[in-house]
Amino acid sequence: MSRPLNRRSARAPGGGDSGGHWISYSDMMASLLLVFILAVCYSVYQYYNMLDIKTAQLNEQKAELDQAQITLVQREEELEEANVTLMGKQEELAAIQIQLDQQKADLFAAQTALGDKEEELSILQLQLAEQADKLDALQVVLQTQQGQLASQQEKIDNLVGVRTKIIEELSRALTRANLKAAVDPDTGDILLDSAVFFETNSSNIKDSGEMLLRQFLPVYLSVLMQDEYAEYVGEIIIEGHTDTAGSYITNLKLSQDRALNVATFCLEMPGLTRAQTLKLQELMTAKGRSYSDPVYNSDGSVNMDASRRVEFKFRLKDAEMINEMNRILSED
Repeated sequence: MSRPLNRRSARAPGGGDSGGHWISYSDMMASLLLVFILAVCYSVYQYYNMLDIKTAQLNEQKAELDQAQITLVQREEELEEANVTLMGKQEELAAIQIQLDQQKADLFAAQTALGDKEEELSILQLQLAEQADKLDALQVVLQTQQGQLASQQEKIDNLVGVRTKIIEELSRALTRANLKAAVDPDTGDILLDSAVFFETNSSNIKDSGEMLLRQFLPVYLSVLMQDEYAEYVGEIIIEGHTDTAGSYITNLKLSQDRALNVATFCLEMPGLTRAQTLKLQELMTAKGRSYSDPVYNSDGSVNMDASRRVEFKFRLKDAEMINEMNRILSED
């Protein structure tokens, strides 16, 4: 009796362990089912969420498609208008082509006329060459006559002898006054010491230049306005000169300003008598020569300082009459 009880007691723990095993398995299955349900729910949620997004995207794409359709319609309308415009341009182009053809025809006619004109020009050039040859021959004759007239003028001056006497007396008077002034022995032109007159690019007379003029002009006028020579003197010329730096036009104005400033100073000089001033107003002229007559060094280079100068010249009335005779003879 006691041994069977022990056998059932031995199986009891085995049966209890088997029931606990099935309970744990069912819990696990329930958990898996719950996880599956949650996964399905999440998938459904994700599906509907994705469906909403896609629907929204489709709606946007549809709106863009509608807008593109509208734009396409507008483009078609613009294309139609462009076609109409193109047809108009084609008509204009056709008209322009007609005008161009007409212009080509006119050009061809003009070229033909130009060829005729070129032939006429060739004939005229030949005639001009002949006239030029005749003119050269006449110029040779004229130069010969001018040489003869110049020789006659020189002879007349030598016969009269007034210019020679004036030049000699001017030289003696300037030497006695101890003035540094070079007198041309042929023309009587007087070149004053240039270093005392002007600075570079200036027409203002330096103080040393004004002092020289105060000394020179009374001596110069005392000779030219002598009773022996006064009636023969037709003009006293003040010439302004520059060095060769700069343009001819700029130097022309500068030389004119220099000559004018010297003439003005001479006319306003207080040391002259009233008679001398009035006679000077009657005879004096001023002109600029730019750098057309520079002074050269012995080596042939331009003496820039010496070229910035003023020259005093006189002209006799006899020379004026001879020039008029030359003009009349040249016209004849």
